[in-house]
Amino acid sequence: MGYDPYTPVEKNIDENQAILEERLGIGKSFDVGKREIVVMGRRLQLYYVTGLINSDLIVDLMTQLLLLNSLPEPGHDVLQTIHNRLVHQQVNSTEKLEDIYTAVLSGLIGIIIDEETEAFIVDVRSYPGRGPSEPDTEKTVRGSRDGYTENIIVNTALTRRRIRTGKLRNEILKVGDQSKTDIAIMYIEDIADPVIVDEIKRRISQIKVDGLTMTDKELEEFITGQVYNPYPLVRYTERPDVVAAHLYQGMIAIVVDTSPSVILGPVTLFDHLTSVEEYRQTPAVGTFLRIIRLGGIIVSIFLMPTWLLFVLHPEYLPDFLNFIGPQEQGNIPIILQVIAGEIGIEFLRMASIHTPTSISSALGIVSAILIGQVAVDVGLFGPEILFYVAVGALGAFVTPSYELGLANKMLKLFIIIGTALLGIWGYVGTIILSLIFLATMKSFGKPYLYPLVPFDFKALIRTVIRFPITYRYNHQQKQNQKKSSAK
Repeated sequence: MGYDPYTPVEKNIDENQAILEERLGIGKSFDVGKREIVVMGRRLQLYYVTGLINSDLIVDLMTQLLLLNSLPEPGHDVLQTIHNRLVHQQVNSTEKLEDIYTAVLSGLIGIIIDEETEAFIVDVRSYPGRGPSEPDTEKTVRGSRDGYTENIIVNTALTRRRIRTGKLRNEILKVGDQSKTDIAIMYIEDIADPVIVDEIKRRISQIKVDGLTMTDKELEEFITGQVYNPYPLVRYTERPDVVAAHLYQGMIAIVVDTSPSVILGPVTLFDHLTSVEEYRQTPAVGTFLRIIRLGGIIVSIFLMPTWLLFVLHPEYLPDFLNFIGPQEQGNIPIILQVIAGEIGIEFLRMASIHTPTSISSALGIVSAILIGQVAVDVGLFGPEILFYVAVGALGAFVTPSYELGLANKMLKLFIIIGTALLGIWGYVGTIILSLIFLATMKSFGKPYLYPLVPFDFKALIRTVIRFPITYRYNHQQKQNQKKSSAK
């Protein structure tokens, strides 16, 4: 049977029933149900998905509707009388069958009434899922222990609990011709750039796909247009306090149903380098942690390529660093040892992800002691190679953004290969090419290397130093005043 998404609700309830039963798969899918009752001499049909609704609310709604049959004078306006008996905080009306179809598959209940062209949609959702808990990848010593879940309603509530202003906007969109995935765009009006908000909504509305199987990651590729660029143009987080802080800074958050990760944008490279732990300590300690983290990331990228340059070209090695260099050459070329070591670390990382928690510690011990020591004993690697690989791996682990850590790993391999092939020119050239590449990148129109490109000294200082909250608040107030005066 052909189906027009703009098909209106017909007065003949049997016509509506034929279309909805085919579209919803009633009689074919065991979890899609329909219940028909008679109220005030009219046939009412209720459509729902059993696994997504609160059964107690359904029973209560049906009880209230059936009580209408006991009224001595039910009145003439049947539609309004039934609407008044839908004792729920969220009841919407519609005149399109497509709205009922989409709502039922989203966990709401659709109610159609014989001889009426208007139907009701009642929100009785009760999604299965876990409760809020601290994300494994964003743990902190101090601070809240709640985190986002796979339920979009819970996620928006966790954010609104921290931002109690009427200017917080949660706009809902749907993506996927088949999946109808709910996507919420969160921002604070008068703080977020309305041009960027409109651009994000435009990009999402233009997505034509059957479904978002990988939820937020697929959505990211659609709205950013990334193909082979390894550097993330958005930031992911599972912490409501991080999202709330970034919303106050003018960012936009995108929440995708069934995903515990929230997308933040527009972002810069330095936004990926900030951690919630810095703001859970005093400004002095937070600045210390930030500097240590930045230093660790820089070391993780450039330590191995620099060491390789000095080993392959000792003439560039300063006299005070003459102790650098392998004391034992090993049985394979240095460059192959370096690449094998870097790739080996990735093997261990991927293995630990897929290893059950109960034996992950044993895997680390076996990998670090047994494999590493045996590799040195048989002459596959020099001890110094393993040392620098391990230091680089530790530096990558301190990167708050998991996606940025993987991108930096690819950048390091690029510099290593360039250094091995072209020496000092390859070393310098790959670094310059990488900086040019990053400088030309933009996240929804915002330069990726800001405040370095374009250069902003004050913003750069705020990036390196964790200023007191009072300073940040006063600075944000001034920025908001400038935006208001500009309008």
